[in-house]
Amino acid sequence: MKVGLGLYRHMLSRESYDFARQAGCTHIVIHLVDYFRNGTVNPRNNQPTGGKFGYWGVAGDPADNLWTVGELQRIRHEIEDAGLVLEAIENLDPAIWYDILLDGPRRLQQLEHVKTIVRRMGEAGIPVLGYNFSIAGVCGRVSGPWGRGGSITVGMDGPVDDTPIAKGTVWNMIYDEHAAAGSLPSITHVELWQRFEGFLQEMVPVAEQAGVRLAAHPDDPPMPMMRQQPRLVYQPDMYQRLLDLVPSQSNALELCVGTVAEMTEGSVYDAVDQYSRQGKIAYIHLRNVVGKVPHYRETFIDEGEVDMIRILSILKKNGFQGVVIPDHTPQMTCAAPWHAGMAHTIGFIQATLAMLERGNSAASDNGGLVL
Repeated sequence: MKVGLGLYRHMLSRESYDFARQAGCTHIVIHLVDYFRNGTVNPRNNQPTGGKFGYWGVAGDPADNLWTVGELQRIRHEIEDAGLVLEAIENLDPAIWYDILLDGPRRLQQLEHVKTIVRRMGEAGIPVLGYNFSIAGVCGRVSGPWGRGGSITVGMDGPVDDTPIAKGTVWNMIYDEHAAAGSLPSITHVELWQRFEGFLQEMVPVAEQAGVRLAAHPDDPPMPMMRQQPRLVYQPDMYQRLLDLVPSQSNALELCVGTVAEMTEGSVYDAVDQYSRQGKIAYIHLRNVVGKVPHYRETFIDEGEVDMIRILSILKKNGFQGVVIPDHTPQMTCAAPWHAGMAHTIGFIQATLAMLERGNSAASDNGGLVL
C-alpha cells in the first residue's frame, strides 16, 4: 500500500511536490480541471466546495486544448524529479464530455475526445483516470466551524432537490455561459444507467489498449437525486453493478471511504472488503465523517464514525497495492490551513500502516500470534 497526495491544478508546482515528499508521500494524484476558474465561491486555499446552490466556476481550458502528450509528460517528469510517482489524473473537464453525460448532439464527438485523452495518458505513462459519471456532480454542500476545535469543515444539512440545474451547466460547473434560460429536464435512473453503460462500452476497450484503468468515484453526496437529477452510485452495492456492466481490469473504482460511509445502506467495511478482494480498487480516497446523507459532517481522520485503522487493516489483509490519498480534511487554524490538515491526515495514515506492518512482523516472529 502506498501513501499519496491529491493536488489541484493550481498546486502543480515544485513547492507542492516538496511538501508531499516532506510529509512522507510517494505518489501524487493530480487534477487538471480548474474548478476555481472565474468562480466566486471556491477558496483557492481549500478543496472546492461551492455553496449549497452555487456553481464552482467556468469549465473549459482557455486555450481549448485537450491534454496533450507533451503536457502530460512534462508534468509527470516534474513530479518524478521531485522523487514522486504520478499515479492518476482525477476528473474530466465538464467542457470535454457534457454531452456524454446529457446524451446531447455532440456525444459521439466528445467520446472521441475522451478516447484521445485516455490514449495520451497511456502514451505518457499515467496509469489511472478517475471520473464521476454524474449530471449534478458534487453539490449541495455547506461549510462552517463544525470540526474539532472550531475548524472549518464541510457537510450537508438537507436535500437540495428543489432547485434544478440551469442549462449550460453540468457537474456543478458552467460549460456554456451563453446558454438559453431555463433548466435541464430531469431524467430517470434507468436513462442515466443506459448512458453510463454506453460510455463504458465505448471507453473500456480503448483503456485496455492504452493500459489505463478507468476509476469510478461514487456520487458525492450519495443521494438518489440531486437538483432533480438521478445519481448513479449512491449505495455500496451499486458499485458491483457498475463493475459487472463491462467486466475488465480497466473498469475499476476510485473508492471514497467517506462517501461510502455517508450512504444510508450497507457497511463501509464490507464494501472496502468486497471490492479490495476483487482487486477492483484503483486508488482510495480516505476521509472520516459523522452522520449519513442528507445530514453529515466531515471530520478529522481520527475522530469520525469510521474506524480508519479497521479500513486500512482490511486493505492490507486483502493485499491492496494501490495508493491511499487524503480526500478532504478540516482546515486548521494556522497560516496554511489546507497543508496542515493534509499533513495531519498523512501522518495518521503512515502511523497506522507502520503499526499494521509491525503487527504482521510480530505475528510472523511468534508463530502467527501477535503479542
